[in-house]
Amino acid sequence: MQLNEEACPVPESVLGQLYRSNPHGLAELVATVGPEVRAMLAIYCYRRAHLASIGLAIAATCDEYDLTLHGGNMGAVLFEKSRSPHDAPERSSHRPKISLSKGALMTVIAQDLI
Repeated sequence: MQLNEEACPVPESVLGQLYRSNPHGLAELVATVGPEVRAMLAIYCYRRAHLASIGLAIAATCDEYDLTLHGGNMGAVLFEKSRSPHDAPERSSHRPKISLSKGALMTVIAQDLI
């Protein structure tokens, strides 16, 4: 069984620009998209883990009506989350650091390798 992939409401080149943009650049790009497409884009991005923060940032520029029209209950929840101070979208140009475990399990594995 093959799942139907949701079509992106903007060209892939625009999606790539959104992904690579800083917060100021994101606001400028989003401003070029109409309100209906912006709502669809916010929902599209929010449904993907690697684009969720962008989806929240875009949703913050949308009306509740547009988000609910295109996303149903999830659109309404996204509207609320995008306006919640503790869920405010944070976009940084720096990727989070990855840390490796240094716990007891890693010590046991290291000793087995010696």
